[in-house]
Amino acid sequence: MAALLLKEQGWDVQALFMSNWDDEDDSYCTAAQDFQDARAIAQELGIPLHRVSFAAQYRERVFEYFLSEQRAGRTPNPDVLCNREIKFGVALNYVRRLGGTHFATGHYAKLVKRSDGTTELHKARDGTKDQSYFLHAVAPEHLADTLMPLGELQKSEVRDRARRAGLPVFDKPDSTGICFIGERPFREFLEKFLDKTPGPIESADGERLGTHQGLAFYTLGQRGGLQIGGRRGHSEEPWYVAVKDARRNVLVAVQGHDHPLLASEALTTGPMHWLTTEPRTASFRCTAKVRYRQADQPALFEPQPDGTARLIFEQRQRAVTPGQYAVIYDGDRCLGGAVIETVQPTSRAQAAA
Repeated sequence: MAALLLKEQGWDVQALFMSNWDDEDDSYCTAAQDFQDARAIAQELGIPLHRVSFAAQYRERVFEYFLSEQRAGRTPNPDVLCNREIKFGVALNYVRRLGGTHFATGHYAKLVKRSDGTTELHKARDGTKDQSYFLHAVAPEHLADTLMPLGELQKSEVRDRARRAGLPVFDKPDSTGICFIGERPFREFLEKFLDKTPGPIESADGERLGTHQGLAFYTLGQRGGLQIGGRRGHSEEPWYVAVKDARRNVLVAVQGHDHPLLASEALTTGPMHWLTTEPRTASFRCTAKVRYRQADQPALFEPQPDGTARLIFEQRQRAVTPGQYAVIYDGDRCLGGAVIETVQPTSRAQAAA
């Protein structure tokens, strides 16, 4: 749809299909069908289609980092690195070698060009599909040469216009799962690359509840997969992953969606990536997301001398997860973000611990 809109605006459009996952023994990867879809669209629109593999770069720049974070017991978000390293990294460079002056994508986000020549990243009009969270780590100079024609459209409008234009993928399901790898049984997939390191599952009081298969296979706030339900002396409430104690290789599980051990009131980040022309050096009020699709959370942003930051939230947050990203906003404008490094529990959580 992005290609069709740009053609209608008078752009000379060409298409690029990327294959970024190379695993011959993989029944989940849909790249072959995706390429056939891309070829059908290119023929329908009468535009050239280029095909390239960035599988080696994906393994090196995205997947190895993903695995190293999992091994460390953290929960990375590979979609952010996919955008920075692959789509707006090696793919953008490839486009330039082909002679392209601009790089257009189907992301649901808006790029606002200012009179001083800078480009701002804003949320899409369709708040349910906004992808600015995943784009916060892209270099500002790369966004300056980018077009995102779907940013002003609702997803329903995109599907309807694609249907009326005769595009064969108008009703294709939304893509889900790991970036470029797709939807698949997550633990089964990880077990191909990570060793199991079993250890005890304990309650907040230190009671032995069961055995986990390795901290890498669980994430904070996770419900299910613990196989500890129906224990004598406990209620029928579901169990949730609350703490991953890497030093002892212990997984702490609690009952209740809003258990205090799942709550936090502040976090610290790694080095901030700014989309503004100058890094912010004074504290200011903002909103933040600590996961995709989360509603904006009012917070106080406190920059640190080493380029990291501290975020203090007005309302307690549930299952904030090291390895994920904290992304900050000023209204609809995305200012930047950083990896979540540590989490400060609430006073109730400290007491519970």
